[in-house]
Amino acid sequence: MDLSIVDLSPVPNDGTAADAYSNTVDAAQQAERLGYCRFWVAEHHGMGNKLAGTTPEVLLGNLAAETDSIRLGSGAVLLNHYSPFKVAELFGSLDGLAPGRIDAGLGRANGSPAVDRALGTDRRVRNPDEDHAEKIEAVVSHLYDSYPDGHAYSDLEIPRSDAETPVPWVLGSSPSSAALAGELGLRYCFAAFIRPGLATRSFEEYRTHFESSELAGGVDEPQGMVAVNAVCAETDAEAARLRAVAEASFKRMERGVVGTTPSVEEAIDELGAVPEPTPATLDAGEWPRAISGSPETLNNLLEQLSDRVGVDEVMIQHVVGDHADALRSHELLADGVGLTPR
Repeated sequence: MDLSIVDLSPVPNDGTAADAYSNTVDAAQQAERLGYCRFWVAEHHGMGNKLAGTTPEVLLGNLAAETDSIRLGSGAVLLNHYSPFKVAELFGSLDGLAPGRIDAGLGRANGSPAVDRALGTDRRVRNPDEDHAEKIEAVVSHLYDSYPDGHAYSDLEIPRSDAETPVPWVLGSSPSSAALAGELGLRYCFAAFIRPGLATRSFEEYRTHFESSELAGGVDEPQGMVAVNAVCAETDAEAARLRAVAEASFKRMERGVVGTTPSVEEAIDELGAVPEPTPATLDAGEWPRAISGSPETLNNLLEQLSDRVGVDEVMIQHVVGDHADALRSHELLADGVGLTPR
């Protein structure tokens, strides 16, 4: 099983975006040393005082300079906000900065009405799935310079290296996004930290709808990855204690308080108790939004999930208040899974 990381660049308590970005660089460099496969950064808008990951293309440019070999990508660039040509130019530029190791993670998400207005995003698209598919195809066609002769865009050039072209991934958290990825014949990453109960069904939809891609950058057979919220510690009990941060954060989101990360102590106080350790075995319908465990426990849980949905790679997202705890979690998990340090 391969492991990867997606980082949201949370702003530390009493910190700034500068601290958040410094922590993201630390995490990427550590992931590279430990043998993680790829390191992605996220895109969230309108709460930059809490989540500094607003512009993955900017942050990835810095990570390209601060790392040497790990694959870098977006989890995700939100296509509903942008022109496909501009997105292709961004990834082409990143390829020039980190030749042959860029992933173009393509997704969609609406923010608040104010955020969408500020971004100039049309929230009244007649057929959102069709619009999203067309934008993905356009990004890929620009990236791979595959528009046919005579097309209005066939003479447009983007910056690029002479190494592997950025690899497109479709990201989503629903069966509809999975079906779209399959119809396009592209790689698919499912966000199980958003809708864990739909993971198995979504990958079934992906494989049912999969067609060998006619797009450059596509794949001949289904290729997927599942992203989970997970935290690791020396013992199951300590890991459950750290998981309290994610559990309390999810409850805050249900109340409309988005992007805030409590300390472990604040989280436990809000929850009223330390969460129970994650069971060693989970049925598909019981999979929670966050899991935790010792290296052995978490390795077993991730293997269960990867086997159940039929993928060979798991991407780790976490909600951990303390940066040192987050780095230690990545270190313990890498050891538990048996990653080969670089």
